[in-house]
Amino acid sequence: MRKIFTTKVKKIVLLIAIYTLSVAIAYGTATFYPNKFVIDRMNKDNENKMIAEWNKFGFQEPAMEYSNSKQFIEAVARCVDFINLGIEVEKRVPRDIIIAMAVLETGYGNSRFAHEANNLFGIRTWSPTTPQLKPKENPGAEWGVKKYKTKCVSVKDMVDIVNRHSAYEGFRIEREQQVKSGKVDIHKLIDQLSKWSTNPEYVDLVKNRADKIHEDLKNAK
Repeated sequence: MRKIFTTKVKKIVLLIAIYTLSVAIAYGTATFYPNKFVIDRMNKDNENKMIAEWNKFGFQEPAMEYSNSKQFIEAVARCVDFINLGIEVEKRVPRDIIIAMAVLETGYGNSRFAHEANNLFGIRTWSPTTPQLKPKENPGAEWGVKKYKTKCVSVKDMVDIVNRHSAYEGFRIEREQQVKSGKVDIHKLIDQLSKWSTNPEYVDLVKNRADKIHEDLKNAK
């Protein structure tokens, strides 16, 4: 089994190497002035090939199935690991933070929004054209909780929001400093997520939950 997996990984690494070499050739044949059309076409062709290989070898979005809190934590962890395959280290959100927020927002995946909208973070939308679920206590609200195709897609959206929304610029600055120093302090990162919730105790709740999840996952190995 290990030999088969190793062969799969080697093939994917080879594809990445071919992709890198192809881009280098495109630059070289253009006398170091890249032909944008060629680069874009090669990027797309190679991306499609790599996606096909990932899918062929089973590197697909993991199903988020669970029936208890332990399984929920492990399911979200697998989703985060999958998402991180396609995200640069500099743009990743620590797994313990993501799981902690999902736990707090959905009660270990048991909320109505988690079940009916696949939304693990209470992410809202004000666009009438975006699929959404209205809160029961306020069905006429101008906003709704976004509906996602899968729960893992909601995790990806959460990461995207943290990476682009102005409210989390402090998080991105702190993360950049930690990446450069090589010292990760998730408590300092969580301090920059206070705007995710109106609960004044939200930061402390996420910190406490993230610490517990870290220990649970470590002990599960």
